[in-house]
Amino acid sequence: MKNLLFFIAMLAMISCKPKEFEPPNIILIMADDLGYGDIGCYGNETISTPALDRLAEEGMKFMDFHSNGAVCTPTRSALMTGQYQQRHGLEGVIHAKGETRRTGLDADALTIADFLKKAGYATGMTGKWHLGNYIDYNPIYQGFDYFRGYVSGYIDYYTHIDGAGIPDWWHDLEKVQEKGYTTDLITKYALEFIEQNKDHKFFLYIAHEAPHYPYQGRKGKAFRRIGRPQLPPMGTDKKKAAYKEMIEVMDEGTGRILALLDSLGLHEKTLIFFCSDNGGVRGIADNGSLKGHKGTLWEGGHRVPAIAWWPGTIEAGTVSDETVMSMDLFPTFVKLSKFHENAPARFDGVDLTRVLLEERALPERTLFWKYRKQAVARNGGWKLLTDGDSTYLYNLSKDPDEKNNLAPDEKNIVDELKEELHAWEQEVTRGVKMKTK
Repeated sequence: MKNLLFFIAMLAMISCKPKEFEPPNIILIMADDLGYGDIGCYGNETISTPALDRLAEEGMKFMDFHSNGAVCTPTRSALMTGQYQQRHGLEGVIHAKGETRRTGLDADALTIADFLKKAGYATGMTGKWHLGNYIDYNPIYQGFDYFRGYVSGYIDYYTHIDGAGIPDWWHDLEKVQEKGYTTDLITKYALEFIEQNKDHKFFLYIAHEAPHYPYQGRKGKAFRRIGRPQLPPMGTDKKKAAYKEMIEVMDEGTGRILALLDSLGLHEKTLIFFCSDNGGVRGIADNGSLKGHKGTLWEGGHRVPAIAWWPGTIEAGTVSDETVMSMDLFPTFVKLSKFHENAPARFDGVDLTRVLLEERALPERTLFWKYRKQAVARNGGWKLLTDGDSTYLYNLSKDPDEKNNLAPDEKNIVDELKEELHAWEQEVTRGVKMKTK
């Protein structure tokens, strides 16, 4: 009996030992406005996404991954800093027109790229920045060695004109004119960056425009001209047809990246993390059975598809129910880099390596969202949502579609989460001037 107990104890010690790994290349792929049910591995039967489905088959699929925001800028701020977007005054969207055009993520904010560059990684970005239109906020000043893409919220997929009618396509710190479909260009330069950095560690952030409007397929036509940012009216059927093609072209590009990693022998040396910046647009996207859509804090506004792929290290075909947020990726990449010098003194996100490598649970925590009149506090399965003067409470472990409001029956839980939400709001906004609404 003693021998048996000793053997069981040894097995427990072995199982608790952290999994060994070498720091990987890191490719972070972010879709724009992709709904929870918009790809095959999340149940979509009409949009073909074989490359993303392959990532899920060979990696880990997250069922409870959340963007930090219900719109673009806030999520990207949290992603880059590992902190709630409110700490940087970016709770809302930076618009191409109006006062917010002049603002962005402060240059002294430490980003993922800043950190990984110091850790010896080559750092590159292709695609959408949306953390400042002016050159002072350019990704090159935020830790990236290389940038090819655009800095506003969305551009014409052909002319690369932004919502103010201004050309918006960059090569590092220079605006350039270039023909080509945005999604294909983003993939083209991502492939070039991988080729150029195949012999040493690299971090590549691929921030797709797809499937954000304007709804333009690869064989469509340009809408915008300089000084003419207006978009033409388009019926829902045409929008949905273009939307489908936009996702499929993005998936095709992901397949090309996988093929290149395979050919270079880098597939077991590279972590790919794929996610969306917020939920899908109402009436166009598929958010599955979730309530709400982009711009709301119901689950459909911020629960999004997410996949981690690292062959030989992340167990193939695994599914995680852990509640995870965009801001968790930065501390995770710190751990994976095995370089802890100059790491931020505080993260709001947490390191996910125990989930990715060992399939262990995260410590209990309360998570928060805020956008316009809505605010959310989430602890375990309990989700409190306040919307103006209305209060809702859901047990998401039993009711992920938010059909049964339990607030009238669970007043103690409501009061506890409201108190936490109030304390969080006070803490993250103390001394911060909000730059967006």
